[in-house]
Amino acid sequence: MATMEIQLAARHIQNFSEASSLEKHWGYVDRAVPCTNDAGSCAYLDQVYGSHDLSMLYSGILWAIIGGVLLLWTIGRRVFPTPRADEVPSGTVDAERVAKTISRRSRVRMTAESLIRRYLLPDSARFIFGRTTRLQVLILTVLAAYLFIFSFTGMVYQTWITPVKSNPGLYNTRTTLGPWSDRVGVLAYALTPLSVMLSSRESILSMLTGLPYQSFNFLHRWLGYIIVIQASLHTIGWTIIEVKLYQPQPKTAQEWIVQLYIIWGVVAQILVLLLFGLSTPWGIRLTGYEFFRKSHYILAMVYIGACWGHWVNLQCFMIPGLAIWALDRGIRLLRTALIHYQYLPDGSMGFRAAHASLTHFPDSEHGDVVRMEFNHPQDPWKVGQHFYLCFAESSVWQSHPFTPLNLPKVQDGLVSHSYIFRAKKGETKKVAALAEKKLSATPSATTPLILSGCYGESIVDHLTPDVNILCVAGGTGITYVLPVLLGLAEQPTVTDRKIQLVWAIRKKDDTRWVEKELNTIRKAAKAHKIEVHIYVTREASSKNPSISDDMSEKDDMAVKEAGLPSSSISINGVRSASSIDVQKIGGQGFDRHPDLDKLVQEFVDGTVRGSTTVYASGPGSMISDLRSIIASCNSGAKVWQGNERYDVRLVCDDRLEW
Repeated sequence: MATMEIQLAARHIQNFSEASSLEKHWGYVDRAVPCTNDAGSCAYLDQVYGSHDLSMLYSGILWAIIGGVLLLWTIGRRVFPTPRADEVPSGTVDAERVAKTISRRSRVRMTAESLIRRYLLPDSARFIFGRTTRLQVLILTVLAAYLFIFSFTGMVYQTWITPVKSNPGLYNTRTTLGPWSDRVGVLAYALTPLSVMLSSRESILSMLTGLPYQSFNFLHRWLGYIIVIQASLHTIGWTIIEVKLYQPQPKTAQEWIVQLYIIWGVVAQILVLLLFGLSTPWGIRLTGYEFFRKSHYILAMVYIGACWGHWVNLQCFMIPGLAIWALDRGIRLLRTALIHYQYLPDGSMGFRAAHASLTHFPDSEHGDVVRMEFNHPQDPWKVGQHFYLCFAESSVWQSHPFTPLNLPKVQDGLVSHSYIFRAKKGETKKVAALAEKKLSATPSATTPLILSGCYGESIVDHLTPDVNILCVAGGTGITYVLPVLLGLAEQPTVTDRKIQLVWAIRKKDDTRWVEKELNTIRKAAKAHKIEVHIYVTREASSKNPSISDDMSEKDDMAVKEAGLPSSSISINGVRSASSIDVQKIGGQGFDRHPDLDKLVQEFVDGTVRGSTTVYASGPGSMISDLRSIIASCNSGAKVWQGNERYDVRLVCDDRLEW
């Protein structure tokens, strides 16, 4: 502290030996008062310290606003709660009675949410922000506007020409560039804990808002871009001042750059530029995603340390950032340790990996698909939550998020896990090759897994009996929606409830990935009025009835096992015994996707009562299309008038709930 005061005293021409007292300024060095320098230098120091005090005030206001929004959000979740499925009595459900009850409790909330979806759900400026909703961009815009406005507010824009005491005849040019550069630097420091908070997997924000941690990734990324801009402007501003405006040169610049706090500032600037470069799509493609993740963790913490070394007076912003990061990492390790602290074969307790059985589905054109299944002693997760899986035989330094496709059930102290994934490149490609190699040697091959989790929020808590369900999946995205349907199949039947699955796959054989689960849904299809529409997008329709015959035979068996009367529908012109519709819509060598606009509109128009929740998982283009389609289905005015059909929610695989 003393060293920094001496350095800044020389820089600001403060005379501490003649000062009668020191004036405290939070986040800055003490000021010597009264000022005994020339009038221009004293006026400039007034501007410097006054501007810094406002910088701290504006930072405090920013955090007060963030805290206030989170507080109001938390209170709003209690005052206007989303109806929960477990609040409805078990047994045969009168959907109309439940709908009226929910209407009395939640009309205002449903109307507001429908209005928000109508205007803020679609993607915004995709060429700039990617596949991101208007709501996310609006939040970013409000934050950026605040930072922009208060980067310039409260300053006197003036130039002071002051003499250099040690060199008569030379003059320093002091401008508002100095206080302004300090202002953007302080705001960059103030944003650092928020950036760390937005990136945490063990998220405090999720606890307060109920939104899963993935919901904050967009804001984390763009807040990082803002910090890069602020840090760069701060560095450029003071470089201009010290290299050009202060005299004599080059002596002033040479003495400035070798100071310890400036060296730490240069290190911090280099690190933040590295963080930015490695996080761009080009940087990730060049170095690999896993290198980006690991380097991001390390560089971010070293950057915070360098910021601390550069300006120790603002450690009030650095300490929370480090604490949040350490807490996040510590809880992750603790979760993993608790899941795998099990009885070993010799009867002792210790770390034991889960061993998953493997099933390999070769696909040379689009990437092989692997299915993994295992049982593990643990507490059950909630539908929609996911685990990070580390493939120990491939690399213990990498883990990837996977959503279980089965229901979380405990049997004899064990919970079963089932996963499928498509091997594209990197770690998943290695695992697929490993599975193929092992299965060629033995049909009962297994691989050790290390689990971390579970993460995310339940996606079915709000499914009261009056809510209609449309599940839309593309390829392996079926894992996200299957547990929803499997859970509904085990619940009491609901009058006039509509349930439908739309699944787009490239080839007819892709149904083998989840054949067991599809059979379960077929058995329950008649009683629960579940419609299953499977669209084969890569194979052209033909008169060859093989796929239809195959489906029809399985449907007949499912209906007989369930003891249900058969109902016929058409599958490519072939009569089937249950509500299963398989259509080949592709062309020769190209994909033709189902018309989601038509399918969603027909589903919503066909509901008898209640709102609709659309569960979706698949390619980004599909999610973007669904956002626009579902936005057009919402109407706050009609919901307010009691027509809940126009309250349509989207729950997609990026875990953003609307």
